[in-house]
Amino acid sequence: MHVRLSASVTFALVLATCGLAAGQQLPLEPSHNAGSSVTGAFEGWFENTDGTYSILVGYFNRNLRASVDIPIGPDNQIQPGGPDRGQPTHFLPGRGWGIFTINVPKDFGEKTLTWTITTNGLTTSIPLNIAPLWQVAPFVDATGDTPPYIGFSEDGPFANGPIGQTESISATEGTPLPLTIWVADDAKSPGLPGGLPVAGTAQTENEGRKRQPVIVRWGMFRGPGAVQFQNDMPAVEKTGELKSPPPGTIFYGKAANTATFSEPGQYVLSLQAFDSTGQGGDGFQCCWSTAKISVYVKPAATGVSH
Repeated sequence: MHVRLSASVTFALVLATCGLAAGQQLPLEPSHNAGSSVTGAFEGWFENTDGTYSILVGYFNRNLRASVDIPIGPDNQIQPGGPDRGQPTHFLPGRGWGIFTINVPKDFGEKTLTWTITTNGLTTSIPLNIAPLWQVAPFVDATGDTPPYIGFSEDGPFANGPIGQTESISATEGTPLPLTIWVADDAKSPGLPGGLPVAGTAQTENEGRKRQPVIVRWGMFRGPGAVQFQNDMPAVEKTGELKSPPPGTIFYGKAANTATFSEPGQYVLSLQAFDSTGQGGDGFQCCWSTAKISVYVKPAATGVSH
């Protein structure tokens, strides 16, 4: 298997090793079905148009078959300024590529944030900074390839890149919630083999899908219960040109799905769209887009006798 790690990912995982106490499982050891650690992954940083910076962050859950829930607090904290800096509390098995960003001010300079995660008695910590060596370009790669655009309706608005856009909707406990999104892409990338196992997806499935123009993946980001998707990676159906296509795009499609919530409460779903470079852009911080869907789930109606 051909595996390539970007410099920033390798650096973050190696530094995470330093945060472990003696005798604990090291982050670079082989994964197990359960009982392993979860490590944050520093993907790099990029400058925003307003002069602030976005730090791009993912994770690596070494539990091959077990998702892990770690509430915000002592076991899942980003400091200083936390413990909550927008990180996930639900970690799918495998590698989650660049699933959230942390905005830091123009004068952040040489400061460092630290994401510390403890699960199964294992603690890992990674530094997050804007050192020049770790600057990335998630909106365009060296070949001119750009990330797919995501829209929550056929008429948009559409956004691409790791910051993406958000949507707020409501659902009912135990009732499937329809989820349909539209995508658009420049279709420039030929696709590349390789990469780490991707969160919630078998490596063989990832390899088989990644040469499609666009693939999408749903996952739970936060929530008090479980979320069952009809398909974590629903097929993207090719459509005709959109009424107002994003600039430079030639491929258009939509993907339909449903999500069913096990109990009421506030959830956040994560949606990622990848072009044919595959999930995580083969480790080079481009080209994928992320969107977040905030879902308020109401309790299921109960029968009332009169």
